[in-house]
Amino acid sequence: MIKLLEPSQTERWDKFVLATSGGSFFHLAGWQQVIKQAFGHPTYYYYCERDGQITGILPLTHIKSPLFGNTLVSNAFCVYGGILASDDQSFTALKTQAQQLARDLRIDCLEMRNRVQAHPEWPHKELYVTFRKELDPDVEKNLNAIPRKQRAMVRAGIKGGLVSIIDDNVDRFYAAYSESVRNLGTPVFSKNYFRILKEVFGNRCEVLTVEHEGRLIASVMNFYFKDEVLPYYGGGVEAARDLKGNDFMYWEVMRRAVERGCKIFDYGRSKIGTGSFRFKKHWGFEPEPLFYEIDLVTAKQIPEINPLNPKYQLFIAAWKKLPLPVSQWIGPWLAKDLG
Repeated sequence: MIKLLEPSQTERWDKFVLATSGGSFFHLAGWQQVIKQAFGHPTYYYYCERDGQITGILPLTHIKSPLFGNTLVSNAFCVYGGILASDDQSFTALKTQAQQLARDLRIDCLEMRNRVQAHPEWPHKELYVTFRKELDPDVEKNLNAIPRKQRAMVRAGIKGGLVSIIDDNVDRFYAAYSESVRNLGTPVFSKNYFRILKEVFGNRCEVLTVEHEGRLIASVMNFYFKDEVLPYYGGGVEAARDLKGNDFMYWEVMRRAVERGCKIFDYGRSKIGTGSFRFKKHWGFEPEPLFYEIDLVTAKQIPEINPLNPKYQLFIAAWKKLPLPVSQWIGPWLAKDLG
């Protein structure tokens, strides 16, 4: 039987996610609350139940935008998602439910963001990869495993007097992150979105900030899931480049994660051939393909809503020149539909 998630069932939902192979931070029920509060998009969190037990879950978000199309995504604002099921019957039932909803809503396409190919009959975006690596329990072994040139950057940050601090709010994080995002020509999310993430996910969501002589240099929001750490949103101020602030920041995330008992460092999604792709390779991480599988409903081809699309180049160039306060004011209006 397919049901829609009610607040009284979120604990059962999360227990299933934590116990099932393939479950990720982005399958957790808290995302429904985050997306509703921060963006106001309709969500459809389906689960399959048999003999009183949850046997499959599927978080879906409906984003309808005059600028960026009409899509149903699992899961929006997340790098992973898709159907999580303990058996083929539940998988098929949830897939059928999603396809029916997609047709009822007359959307452009249904998108499943999978780490492993789950719908070989659907086309998929050959655009993204992820970077994941096992951590050694010995902190020094992790440092020595970083390729020599990148390790020198980390050591330069340490020698230069950088320190990391865990912040209990998102204020300094937002200052660094919004500046970085503006410099990339990308609309920034609202500060309220990040506040909600911390409120909803509690100690699974942590902000690490890098300082130099008391000044903000860089900051990153990390997600913790089982034995994994995912540095998800991050950025630095102008001084970060010369002080090797970002290099030091990610090392500190890794170091602290080992002390916390984490065994996997998930560097997250990058577009093939971009600066972030090369940066992660320099750390000795190898790319793993992501399967963003698309069921075309009313669309004739996969929508190209990404910064590599040539039609967005003028917009990106103009956005980079915006004063930071203006980008922080206008950006959230656009970013809420870029799921």
